[in-house]
Amino acid sequence: MKPEAGAATWHVAVGLGVCSAAVASGAFDGVHTEVGYEHYAEPVVPRLPAVVAMPANCLVNVAYVFLGWHWLPSAGRQRGRACYLQEVFALMALVYGPVQWLRLWTQAHRAAVLDQWLTLPIFAWAAVWCHFLERGWRPGTFFAMEAASLASYGLALLHPQGFELALGGHILTVVWKVFRAQRHLGDATSAGIVALGVVSCLGFVCLKLWDQELARWALFRWLTGHFWSKICDVLQFHCAFLFCVRLGSPHRIKKTWDSDFGLT
Repeated sequence: MKPEAGAATWHVAVGLGVCSAAVASGAFDGVHTEVGYEHYAEPVVPRLPAVVAMPANCLVNVAYVFLGWHWLPSAGRQRGRACYLQEVFALMALVYGPVQWLRLWTQAHRAAVLDQWLTLPIFAWAAVWCHFLERGWRPGTFFAMEAASLASYGLALLHPQGFELALGGHILTVVWKVFRAQRHLGDATSAGIVALGVVSCLGFVCLKLWDQELARWALFRWLTGHFWSKICDVLQFHCAFLFCVRLGSPHRIKKTWDSDFGLT
């Protein structure tokens, strides 16, 4: 059964609502987060309002909105399963930018928790899309993958580095699923996209971790490691779209599914 029109919007809205309600209830108030401008290398501009107190770090989140808007399937496109997966991912990007901006603007613990938590199902959706490319439409499996992803944030309640552990597991899972899809469906072009995506992911992680240390260099004094980490994040997001859309062409999917089920 194909997803109904509007299903992607509804599902993303429900997921965001559930996460927001859980965070607002105080259930995750015990999670360790970094709150306060001292955790960022970019200097605060006192004459600017809090919404853009760190101009580069705040405004870079607009890139997520542009990315999501760019990849939203066109209104005239035939609705189908691949279109649904793409639309959900694009809507996630549209939502994620403002959530990150809210965290920077308010410097509030609960905004930081929501920012952390939403990161996980976004990575999980990349794995879901790759699973679809390999195995076809399995909504029960997709739901289980996303539910497990959301539940994994519980690790943050058990250990100060629980979120980092969960995120690391998500990244490794996505890399594994991407390599499997590349092996079954990919070509030289998609291999290049994978390589760029992996480099972008490394930049996303390392530049954020070394934000303060990199600020000692003039190159990273105003456009800091955190800023470039977000640029890398947008780029890896874009690579995920390029990869999955390219490998999701009907003739590629039919070929691998027929091979898997002994129809060739």
